[in-house]
Amino acid sequence: MEYVKKLIRDVPDFPKKGIVFKDITPLLGDAKAFARVIGAFAERIEGKGITKIVAIESRGFIFGAALALKMGLGFVPVRKPGKLPYQTVRESYALEYGTDAIEMHRDAVQPGERVALVDDLLATGGTLAACVKLVKRVGGDPIVSLLVVELSFLNGRQKLEGHEVHTLITF
Repeated sequence: MEYVKKLIRDVPDFPKKGIVFKDITPLLGDAKAFARVIGAFAERIEGKGITKIVAIESRGFIFGAALALKMGLGFVPVRKPGKLPYQTVRESYALEYGTDAIEMHRDAVQPGERVALVDDLLATGGTLAACVKLVKRVGGDPIVSLLVVELSFLNGRQKLEGHEVHTLITF
């Protein structure tokens, strides 16, 4: 993963002053690195009986869809409110200042389905924790979360205690 890590660039003051954004675009532009990420994710879920890949908007879609295709599994998008065209379930979560929410189609995950959650980055853990709750609310079993990057200094894993989390690269 050292090869992949070198492709992730820092963009200072994006999206606002004081933030150092971890840009995965160069990783996506390198077929070898992208394949390594998807291969590593596939290894993590092999033998776990996963039946669906649930991915979080928007960069999680890139990795989640590729993983679902590789593993021959269904893909479920989780989006910001108002972006999905059918009946949805919603989960709100706290931000530093206020709240946000995510949604998925009510029928996207069936009761008892074993789910792997995918996103590009684990920061504070709020979005991922909300996604775990969404899957549970419709009767799914969120088995594991797979992330490309973890910003460990933000302590996002604390919101996911008791849930299996795998990250490939830690900053």
